[in-house]
Amino acid sequence: MKLPRWKLMLLLLPGIGTIALLMGSTLYMVVSQSFGLHNMMGESQFTLDFWKESMQDNKLHVALAYSIKVAVFGAIGAVTLAYPLVLWLRKPFTGSTLITGMLRAPMFIPGLVAAFLMVNVISYHGIFNEGMIWLGIIDKPIRMQNDSFGWGVIVLQIWKQLPFAMILLAGAANSIRSDVLDAASDLGASSWQRFTQVILPLTLPALQVSLILIFIGALGDYSFYSIAGPKNAYSLAMLMHITSTEFYEWNKSAVIAVVIMLTAVVASLIISLVTTPFMKKTGKLK
Repeated sequence: MKLPRWKLMLLLLPGIGTIALLMGSTLYMVVSQSFGLHNMMGESQFTLDFWKESMQDNKLHVALAYSIKVAVFGAIGAVTLAYPLVLWLRKPFTGSTLITGMLRAPMFIPGLVAAFLMVNVISYHGIFNEGMIWLGIIDKPIRMQNDSFGWGVIVLQIWKQLPFAMILLAGAANSIRSDVLDAASDLGASSWQRFTQVILPLTLPALQVSLILIFIGALGDYSFYSIAGPKNAYSLAMLMHITSTEFYEWNKSAVIAVVIMLTAVVASLIISLVTTPFMKKTGKLK
C-alpha cells in the first residue's frame, strides 16, 4: 500500500525536526551573536562592528590561511595514500584482514589521545628521528613538532583521516567488476592507464565525498593544532576558543565560527565544481 506524501512527511518529522531544531537553533545563535544580538557580555543590538574589527584583524587572516593549508594538504594526502592501499587490499590475501584492521585503528582513537601518541613519534628526539639517525639517513633530528609550516599537523591529519578515506574509496573500488579491469588489460592498458581511465572515473563520487568531509574535519580541528602546531600561528578553532574564553569576546568568537562554516561551504562547492564535470564525462563509441 502506497502511503500519501503527507503521511510520509509526518513519519520523517520526528527525525528531521529534531535535527533541524538542534542545528537551526545553534546556527541562529552563532550568526545572531556575530551581529551583536543575544549578546552574552552586554546589551544586544544589531551591529556590523564585530565583523569589521574581525576582518581587519591580521590574526584571523593568518589563522584562516593556516587552517585552509592544513585542511587541503591533509585531504589530498589522505586520499592519495588511500588509493594504493585500497587497490592493494582489493583482493583478499593472507593477512589482509589484519592489515586492514591496523590501518583503521586511528578511527577508534580520540583526536587528543592520537595527538599525544603521534608526538612521541615525530618529536625532536622521537621514534622517527632516532630511527632515521640510526639508519644514517640524517645527521641530526628534524623538527616536525611545532614546525613553522605545520608539517607535523598535516602528518597527524593524514594519519587520522586515512582510514576514513579508505572506507569510502574501498566501497567504490570494490564495486568495480573484475572483468572490466581484465578487459582494459586485454586491450593493452597499463596499470597506470587502468587507474586513470577506469578506476579513478568510477570512484570519483567517493573521492569527492572523501575530500569534502576530510577538509571540513581538518578545518575545524582543535587537538592536533594545539599540540603539534606552530607556536607563531593559531588555527581558526584555537583562535575562536582563545577569543571567547580568555578575552571574553564572544561576538568576535561567533564571527570566527561563521567564517569556519562559510569556508567549509565554499570549499565544498569548489570541490564539487572541480570534480563533477569529470563524473559526467562520457566516452564515444568508435
